[in-house]
Amino acid sequence: MIKDSDYGNRDKRGNWKPSNKITPMPKYIIPFKPISLLKWIFGWNGYIFPMQFIWAIIAIFVWFFLTPSLDQFKELNFYVLLYIFLRNSFIVFLYVSFFHFHFYIKKKQENNFKYNPKFLEKNSKFLFGDQTKDNLVWVFFSALPIWSIYEYFTLWAFANKLIYFISWEGYPIYCIILFFLIPLIRDIHFYLTHRLLHIKIFYKFAHKIHHNNVNPSPWSGLAMHPFEHILYFSGILIHWIIPSHPLIALWHIFHAGIAPHAGHSGFDKIVFKNGMYLHTGTYFHYLHHKYFECNYSGDTTNYLDKFFGTFHDGTKESHQVMLSRIKTLK
Repeated sequence: MIKDSDYGNRDKRGNWKPSNKITPMPKYIIPFKPISLLKWIFGWNGYIFPMQFIWAIIAIFVWFFLTPSLDQFKELNFYVLLYIFLRNSFIVFLYVSFFHFHFYIKKKQENNFKYNPKFLEKNSKFLFGDQTKDNLVWVFFSALPIWSIYEYFTLWAFANKLIYFISWEGYPIYCIILFFLIPLIRDIHFYLTHRLLHIKIFYKFAHKIHHNNVNPSPWSGLAMHPFEHILYFSGILIHWIIPSHPLIALWHIFHAGIAPHAGHSGFDKIVFKNGMYLHTGTYFHYLHHKYFECNYSGDTTNYLDKFFGTFHDGTKESHQVMLSRIKTLK
């Protein structure tokens, strides 16, 4: 099994950080390096592989095998909505449980590649005084219902031709490009809503719930206030505006519903006994949970943080810049 000491180091308190500083994404745009950019897009641990590819396969499978035909969405039907909710709940439960079981139940890696050496919290700031129980409540009683409602009414709108429905056969290049760009589009939307949620009134009212998870776990990914879920999943509404296809809209909302969990696992990598590993965590977003006032964007669009002066690359120099900026805001 590979060791985190080969890829980073721990401080006196046991906090681990990767050796390489965080670089702005998308990579190789400034300065423009086309060959390196293509390698990053199609290479391992790049833009597509492995995680985006896995999430896309899940969405495609759900569309073809687990989604009712559009004819069943033409008339409002509570039981179809209920099915969508139960289907999404089952998928999220299986997906997130894999990470939770590996990292936190069996602790197969112990602290190997864990950013914060501490494990799940028992604290009065959480519902029932328990981080996992708190997160489960927000995921299953807020995130999944709101996600499912957005998905249901988007498919209803497609079925009733209330929005511009295009076919893959008629516009294959457009559909492929739009499908490919969904993670970037979603990250830009995430940045905009995330900055809004850090306005004092919205932070205290809603976003504070997510930030209770200073040391996040897989279930923390969607542990949010309902107001935040309404904003977070509203990205699918772009498919009410631009020409699109139901599969692409489904991919968009499944990306929103599945992507955060691995990134909030608290671990940089999931390591297997044969020495193989997947890069699951994101130190970039972990720093946001740790310090709050930096790294607001998603991983693939953190040039936005670079542009607006809120980028923290994990170095001491970057940390001092952040502290100076916070002082000027007070």
